[in-house]
Amino acid sequence: MNELKTAIIDIGSNTIRLVLYQYNNEEGLHELGNIKTVARLRTYILPSGEMSEEGIHVLAETLQTFKAMLEDFEVTDVKAAATAAIRQASNRDQIIAEMKVRTGIQIELLSEEEEAYFGFVAVAYSSGTKSGVTIDIGGGSTEITLFENKEIQQSHSFPFGTVSLKQRFVKGDIMNSGERKELIAFIKEQFQTLSWIQKSGLPIIAIGGSARNIAQIHQQKHDYPIASVHGYEMTEENLEELSIFLGQLSFQELKQLDGLSSDRADIILPALEVFRVLMDTVGSKSFQLTKKGLREGLIIKKILQTDSNAFDKYNVFEGNARRLARQYGRTEKEVDYLMHLADQLYRECCHLGYLPYNAGDLQLIRKAAKVFNIGEYIELSSASQHTFYLIANQSIDGLNHPERVKLALLASYKNKDYFQRFAAPFSTWMNREDYRKIRDFGALLKFVYALNVSKRNVVHAIDMHPEEDYVQLNIYVKNNAAAEKYQANRHKKHLERALKIPMTINFIEEGWNTDDN
Repeated sequence: MNELKTAIIDIGSNTIRLVLYQYNNEEGLHELGNIKTVARLRTYILPSGEMSEEGIHVLAETLQTFKAMLEDFEVTDVKAAATAAIRQASNRDQIIAEMKVRTGIQIELLSEEEEAYFGFVAVAYSSGTKSGVTIDIGGGSTEITLFENKEIQQSHSFPFGTVSLKQRFVKGDIMNSGERKELIAFIKEQFQTLSWIQKSGLPIIAIGGSARNIAQIHQQKHDYPIASVHGYEMTEENLEELSIFLGQLSFQELKQLDGLSSDRADIILPALEVFRVLMDTVGSKSFQLTKKGLREGLIIKKILQTDSNAFDKYNVFEGNARRLARQYGRTEKEVDYLMHLADQLYRECCHLGYLPYNAGDLQLIRKAAKVFNIGEYIELSSASQHTFYLIANQSIDGLNHPERVKLALLASYKNKDYFQRFAAPFSTWMNREDYRKIRDFGALLKFVYALNVSKRNVVHAIDMHPEEDYVQLNIYVKNNAAAEKYQANRHKKHLERALKIPMTINFIEEGWNTDDN
C-alpha cells in the first residue's frame, strides 16, 4: 500500500470521535485531524434496555456533522465502529439501520472480543513492552487483555465503564468516601473472576482518555520536563497520591484542573479507582500509558492486510526511527551507513579495552545513530538544540520516557556544556554512571557523524592501533575526503576525552597512506 487517506469514526459510550489518517510507505501513519464530541450515549439507555429517541438523535446529529467534515477533508474511505453503548442497547439493529438512512454512514458493531483485540493490536505495534496486561476503560465497558511476547493470550470485556459506574455508584457530581468503598468492592469482585491476571506481576498498559488524563494531571502536578503521555510510566504510589489529591477537590476545582478535560471531571475518580484495583489484583509495579487504542488498532490491521511488512511489533522503535529520520531529510542509505560506522568504532574501542563491551550499550548507540543530529534539517547552526527538542518532546513508539531522553541526549551531543544543559532537568532519571556513559557515547557518535559530513559515504573501514602513549585511528576512504578530514580533526578532542587517551588520525586513501597529522 503506497498511499492511504482514511478515517475512523469511534462511537463510544462517553465520546464519539472522528480521526482522519494518512499513511504511506515512506512516512508511516499520521493523524490529519481529530475531532471529539462528548455525547454520553450510555446515559440514553432506558431501564427497558433501549436507547432513547433523544440518544439516537444525538448520534445522528454528530454523524451528520462528521460527514460534512469528511467532505471538507476529501476523505471517502471511512470506517464507523460502535462499541458498548450501541452493543448494549436492545434496539441496536434499529439504530444502525436508521443511521444508514439518515447519514449514509454504515456502522460496524464490534463484539466485546473484537474491541479488546483491536486495543491489544494498538499496544503491540506501538509499545516496546513485550508482555503485559492492557486495560481500556470506556464509558460503558472495560476491556482487559493479557499478552506474552506480543501475542494475545486472554481477553475479557466487562459491561461497565466510567459513565455506567458513575450512574450506579455516584449520586452527585463526584463520589463521597462511602460511594468510593462500594465502587472499589465491586471492581475487586469483578477482577477476581479473571484467574489469568491474578498476581501475574506484569506491567499494566492503560488505553483511553481517562488514562491519558490521569497521566496529564500527574505531569502537571510535578512540572514534568517533557511533553506527551505516550510511554509515560507511573507507580502504584503515584496513583494513590493522585487519588488522595483528586478526592479533596470540589467538582468546580476538578473542572478547572490543568491536565483534566472538563468533560471528565465527574468520571475521573471512578476510572482512577479501577486502575488502582487492577494494579493490586495483578501485583503490578508499572502503570504505563499509551495514546494509541481502538482506532489505531483498526487502522493498523487494515494496513497490514494489504502490506504485511508495514509494521513490525517485535521491532517497534526501529521502523519508527527510520521514518523519523526520513521526515528530517535522512535517507535510508545514510541511516544504515551511520549505524555501520558507529558499530565499527564502538567494537574497536571495546576490543582495545577503552570501553567495556555491552550489548545493551551497542543497541543504544545504534538507535541514536539513526537519528543523530536530525535537527540540522531545521537549522545547521542550532542543530543540537533542535535535535534534543524533537526527540525528547514527541511520542516515539517503542520507547518509554527515560529511554527517549537518553536517545535525545545521545543524538544531540555537541559538547560537554550543551550535554550538561540538556541533561540538567533529568538528574534524577539516571545515576552518575549512566550520565557518564551517555556523554561518552554521544562523543563517539559526534565523531562518527563527522566521518560523513559530505554525505558521500566515503569511509569504508575504521581500525585502531595503540601506541605507547596514544592510539592511532586509521580511517580508510574510497575517494578524496577533505571535508571528513577537517571535521574529524576538529572533533577528535571529544573522542579523546571519552576514551581518556590522546589520538592521531590517519586517513588512508585507495590503498596508499597519507599522514594528516
